[in-house]
Amino acid sequence: MGIIKVENIRVFAYHGCLKEETKIGSDYRVDLEVKADLQTSAVTDKLGDTVDYVFLNRIIKEEMEIASHLLETVAKRILNRIFNEDKLVKKATVMVSKLNPPIGGDVERVTIKMTEKRKK
Repeated sequence: MGIIKVENIRVFAYHGCLKEETKIGSDYRVDLEVKADLQTSAVTDKLGDTVDYVFLNRIIKEEMEIASHLLETVAKRILNRIFNEDKLVKKATVMVSKLNPPIGGDVERVTIKMTEKRKK
């Protein structure tokens, strides 16, 4: 097993339960970690034998474009797409953070973290 991380993906999106959040948008940070067998790609040196981090970044950007009330919903969509579109991924953890959330006080970010394993 090996680990591929795509970290600190910065996205501007329109998630939230407040009407203002869906109109003015916010800054978000997404971090992703996937586990997969990387032994073949380590030998073949071929992109087709590994999990392409460009592919992972594209999924995150596309799913972040779909406005949702909850970050949990966005995280679940990201995980679903990864498992549906790349059979090499065995386990994935995604963290979706809203930066400077409008919750009162000086809060840097709120983060939702979800982990899933491939069902056999």
